[in-house]
Amino acid sequence: MANKRNLKKIINYICSDLFSECIAASLYNGNRKQEEINAILTSIIIVQRNYICRISHPEPGMPPKAYFKDLKDKFMSNIGEITDNIANI
Repeated sequence: MANKRNLKKIINYICSDLFSECIAASLYNGNRKQEEINAILTSIIIVQRNYICRISHPEPGMPPKAYFKDLKDKFMSNIGEITDNIANI
């Protein structure tokens, strides 16, 4: 398991990359679906904030290895959904 600081940096990097990708996709897209773009950007910020908080405050009673594996799996599934939404803009 990596330390918490590195996990936070990785989450921040992935979310900022997705944020900029969504902005670029909205600028280069001919159809302006501003409500969908704003919803995607908001979901990126919420995911980032949620997972940073979850790293800082793990669930008591759950083994750390299982907790961080579950956290990683759920984060990757959320990022996959957001990536699909960006592709559909």
